[in-house]
Amino acid sequence: MYCSFYSIESFAKKRRFLDALLQELRRFSFVDERESKEVSTIFLGGGTPSVLSPEEIASILNALHKQYDVIDTAEITMECNPGALQREWLEGYRDAGVNRLSFGVQSFHDDELQFLSRIHTAAEAEKNIRLVQDVFDNVSFDMIFALPGQTVKRWRKNLERAVDLGTDHISAYALIFEEGTPLNAMRLNGHVKPASNDLEARMYEETVEFLGENGFVQYETSNYAKPGFECRHNIGYWERGSYFGYGPSAHSFARRGVLGTRWANVSSLTAYLNAIESGKSPVVMREELTQEQGIEEIVMLGLRYRGINLHDFREAAGDRLTTLASDVVEQMIVSGFAYLDSERLQLTPKGSIFADRFALEIIDATERSGQPSSI
Repeated sequence: MYCSFYSIESFAKKRRFLDALLQELRRFSFVDERESKEVSTIFLGGGTPSVLSPEEIASILNALHKQYDVIDTAEITMECNPGALQREWLEGYRDAGVNRLSFGVQSFHDDELQFLSRIHTAAEAEKNIRLVQDVFDNVSFDMIFALPGQTVKRWRKNLERAVDLGTDHISAYALIFEEGTPLNAMRLNGHVKPASNDLEARMYEETVEFLGENGFVQYETSNYAKPGFECRHNIGYWERGSYFGYGPSAHSFARRGVLGTRWANVSSLTAYLNAIESGKSPVVMREELTQEQGIEEIVMLGLRYRGINLHDFREAAGDRLTTLASDVVEQMIVSGFAYLDSERLQLTPKGSIFADRFALEIIDATERSGQPSSI
């Protein structure tokens, strides 16, 4: 209802999809003498990969091992929804090599789950969470806040339940009304009213404070982990490392210095199957990052994670932050929203909720100013 990630509506095409995916891995894997083939993380996501059997998941992982040098300590995550789960299948996923589960809990209130069109109940989620934790040592919860009508107190109850259930990683995202989703249509029709910016900010602050009190470290704007349980795969995204995606709608990025090449597969399952089965590449978009795009990524991703890498920014921009951008940065620091050292401009906990806004201000100031300066 609210999610724009890819999913397969008809399981009848599952066999064709799996065959095509394995063909893509064999025939169109990214191979470049400039790029290491070593893989440290794998993420099986983008929909609900747990509809695939352990044997099918194993076939995908085996294909990846043949094409890449997957290290022994690789983090291998699989997304999973808290619907009907079988212990036998969970053990099969573990034996196939999966060592981390990302669990789409979203809420522990039945009415909120119904609003989000989730097919599981809160009781079913809790039951299956315990089942999953019997099999896996590393389980992450995905949670959503700022739902229409949700209060800070109700959101805190969700967080309390998540902590009580013993997870070591929580991804907490504010509800976004994605264009083209039924939820956004309901908003446009006046059937639902989004939470106010002030209420969303209070829920965010409650998240940071409560999880911090319970041993979680906020290592990215929307991600919290007990020490040692940070998601290594997502850290690779935020640090702008290379990543290669397979399947419909999959995106990839090969970094070159501070820039690089980005490409994407066709989103339609039918078009994807037709391309692979006719021996053609499913890639429909490929671009070399421009200087402007490189700067935007360094700023946007940096502020959400460990801060803007000043060396990378200077290399991409050809100079240090411009005079106008420096003014924006100075105001952020004076207001207690950020701090600066010799390597990074990093947001404080107070400023992290405004990461996207500050990023846009810095990018806009950089684009409008042609005068170099230092910071």
